[in-house]
Amino acid sequence: MKPIISVANLSKTYASGFAALKRVSLDIRTGEIFALLGPNGAGKTTLIGIVCGIVNPSEGSVSVGGHDIISSYRAARSMIGLVPQELTTDAFETVWATVSFSRGLFGKPANPGHLEKVLKDLSLWDRKDSKILTLSGGMRRRVLIAKALAHEPQVLFLDEPTAGVDVELRQDMWAIVRTLRASGVTIILTTHYIDEAEEMADRVGVIDKGELILVEEKATLMHKLGKKQLVLELNGKLDAIPPALAAYALELAGDGSRLVYTYDTRAERTGITRLLRDLSAAGVTFRDFTTQQSSLEDIFVNLVGRSK
Repeated sequence: MKPIISVANLSKTYASGFAALKRVSLDIRTGEIFALLGPNGAGKTTLIGIVCGIVNPSEGSVSVGGHDIISSYRAARSMIGLVPQELTTDAFETVWATVSFSRGLFGKPANPGHLEKVLKDLSLWDRKDSKILTLSGGMRRRVLIAKALAHEPQVLFLDEPTAGVDVELRQDMWAIVRTLRASGVTIILTTHYIDEAEEMADRVGVIDKGELILVEEKATLMHKLGKKQLVLELNGKLDAIPPALAAYALELAGDGSRLVYTYDTRAERTGITRLLRDLSAAGVTFRDFTTQQSSLEDIFVNLVGRSK
């Protein structure tokens, strides 16, 4: 199956000389949820802006559904819905007029039933006749999402869609994302809430300093780069880790009542059996233990740290 979005050797250098993107190549599959992660200023919004036709690239090419974003701009752009970071809407228009206008911009025939469903899904139906200026910040965010969905796009970009919004909107948003994904819509999101990416995404891309440093299936990424920790609840407190256990790089936690051992799940041997034996020899006893897997956030922080 052909990718719905294909980015090839994409670069963007601004007049100031700042290189926001450096030869980025990326294929987005039809119907997937792709999470684009990176620190502030990494190039996420620039990449989204180019794909959506808002920013002109310096080099490279982008196609959406087989349509080049420059030579076939209208066809490419009509396939895309964008929820930007900024709360930019006409303050004096009503909610209904705003989403209706957005649909018309893409040459779509009027479909009140579709707009009603979108507004109800976003808990906006009872505010459809309200002017934007009367809405709270969270409600305005909902209107941006409704505008992006008004023309029934096949690709939806969510650029920090839940930043600074209430818990209820986050839950509504992800319920809609799941429904859209089930209907075949491709979703690309950037988020500072990495737990959201961990829960929602099929694949993860990490961008830093304008370069795409990794693209991987989420499950594969967490298996390859994830670490596990063995946490031992000690019978007594330790002031320091015994010298005989120095080779294990143990961490003393909980005011000396816990020992944490980090190990690689891909290694031929985890070293746990040898550790337990050496703990006993050192006179360190424990009453319980648990294991925990590193999160996507841990992996992200580690990857970005490596690229510096």
